[in-house]
Amino acid sequence: MVVANTIPILIGLTLVSGPSRGGKSRWAEHLVKQFKSVTYIATSPRRAGDLNWEQRLEKHRNRRPKHWSVIESGPDLKKAIIQVPRSDVVLIEALGGFVAWHLDQPSSNWRALKNDLLQTIKQHDASIVIVIEETGWGVVPSTSNGGLFRDRLGKLSQELEPLASNSWVVIQGRALNLKQLGIAVP
Repeated sequence: MVVANTIPILIGLTLVSGPSRGGKSRWAEHLVKQFKSVTYIATSPRRAGDLNWEQRLEKHRNRRPKHWSVIESGPDLKKAIIQVPRSDVVLIEALGGFVAWHLDQPSSNWRALKNDLLQTIKQHDASIVIVIEETGWGVVPSTSNGGLFRDRLGKLSQELEPLASNSWVVIQGRALNLKQLGIAVP
């Protein structure tokens, strides 16, 4: 049980999901702030000409402690994870960036990339916190790419859950422990 204003103990993989602007990034940062050595892996590319996106990235940069290491993974999240020292805690922000990089991949290539990532996470010794955007909460994407993104991200999120020792959903600025409250869907 987590008492208000305490930091849960991190062991292995921790998932932090929720809708946009729900507080999931702040919660993930809160979970890792107890550690001296943190590597923050940013998965999303910059978007030239998108001022709102750049402002969001800047807000994240300003919140991060200066002593954290930062890796901008680009499309190769596996390589970024492998290069993190085993003594560091890893914070991946966010899984949607990885999925977006690979939307143009055919299903067979996507499955290989996804399985490779899952294997890398299973084999990594450090604690890893992954922020996951929840999509499709009542909105049906109007494009095929939007639907593909939603489906791939949702499936990958479900495949990560059994590997996780901690799983949180953050909504309206409140973090709920899914391992304590939830029951796995058969």
